[in-house]
Amino acid sequence: MQLYTFNPLIDGRWEQFVASHPRASVFHCTGWLKALARTYRYRPLVVTTTPPDQPLQDGLPFCEVRSWITGNRLVSLPFTDHAEPLLAASDEPQQLEDWMRAQCRDHHWRYIELRPLPSETRAGFMPALSQSFWFHTLDLSPSIEQIFRGLHKSCIQRRIRHAEHQGLTYEKGCSRQLVDDFYRLLTITRRRHRLLPQPRSWFLNLTACLPSSANVRLVRRDGLPIATILTMRHRSTVVYKYGCSDESYHRMGAMPLLFWKMIEESKSEGVEQIDFGRTDVDNHGLAEFKDRLGATRRRLAYFRYPSVAAQRSPLPSGSSAPRALLSALPSALSSTMGRMVYRHMG
Repeated sequence: MQLYTFNPLIDGRWEQFVASHPRASVFHCTGWLKALARTYRYRPLVVTTTPPDQPLQDGLPFCEVRSWITGNRLVSLPFTDHAEPLLAASDEPQQLEDWMRAQCRDHHWRYIELRPLPSETRAGFMPALSQSFWFHTLDLSPSIEQIFRGLHKSCIQRRIRHAEHQGLTYEKGCSRQLVDDFYRLLTITRRRHRLLPQPRSWFLNLTACLPSSANVRLVRRDGLPIATILTMRHRSTVVYKYGCSDESYHRMGAMPLLFWKMIEESKSEGVEQIDFGRTDVDNHGLAEFKDRLGATRRRLAYFRYPSVAAQRSPLPSGSSAPRALLSALPSALSSTMGRMVYRHMG
């Protein structure tokens, strides 16, 4: 069995394949890959057993990440919570292992990383474990009343009811104004957590490349943006990807209200599941918040070939002085630094 590679941004077979594959997600879509390429200059490729000019039977997407800081590598996929290999059960694991070994040798990749979804029935080849996270999903098959009863009573239900009496206004869309409002709150939130913000161009490219999928959901108080989330939809799944807020308005319950709006609208539109993404295993507060939204958590594991320890982020970590400095940087400077650094982190 021979393996082939192609560029999914110029080969129309990939978009057609993703549209019909039952395990495909928004992260497989051409729009997501295009946004990665435009923002971070990553080159996407897909490895498949299907010869050129024949309808695709399988495919595993990657991006080339070239960095003098964190090393050159293939990742499936950068800044992506998960990217299930869309391979047939008959695919030979040894062939994939041989391909990865040859790629690392010929292109001097530091490693090749896979980010599959959790699966109890996964069989065959899998590289060495690299990192693990919690992965959260919410089943929308129960009635909306049952889903609401599944929310934590005091931390979520009461805050939603409280927010409904605060005169807050809600908007949804992907206009430039909404993206600008989202990014302003993102910089506030990242500064609060002593982290650099992602490049503004990333969010502009996401909404431009996924116009029928990506949405900013935003709550205002007297016209002022106070809380926002960015979501994406692929078929029967809505993915919650980013959330940020102005801490001085937290008492109003805007974030619980936003999540409930997302749940209500998704349910009414026939969505079957909300993907709440990954959470670091030591981020107990965020994991508990998603639990209180009724989500179920499972372990999500990333794998690398060859076995390489997870690289240290070029961003400061811990409670060190560099992280304290980030909280004092002007927004324009922190955004510029984020634009310089993030492409090395994919």
